[in-house]
Amino acid sequence: MPQWVVTALRLTGLGWFVALCIVLGILGGLWLGNVTGQVALLVLVGTVLGSVVAFYGVYRMIIPAVYGSNKPSRTATGSKNQCTDRGGKETS
Repeated sequence: MPQWVVTALRLTGLGWFVALCIVLGILGGLWLGNVTGQVALLVLVGTVLGSVVAFYGVYRMIIPAVYGSNKPSRTATGSKNQCTDRGGKETS
């Protein structure tokens, strides 16, 4: 599969994630507002909460794609492939 298709699908998934978080926040605010009688306030709170969750999730998904993964791969023993700050000058 071409790289541009993979990138397009990831961006589409991010868009759906943002939309779903905001819509669920609004619907949750509507439901809770109807239960408590404070619809306007809780719809606003749900919208803000959904937006915060959406953009935090997008941040968490985008950062590894932009900067690459800096975490070492773990093996069964957990001792191989460790990261170092010594510029590759490790002593064994």
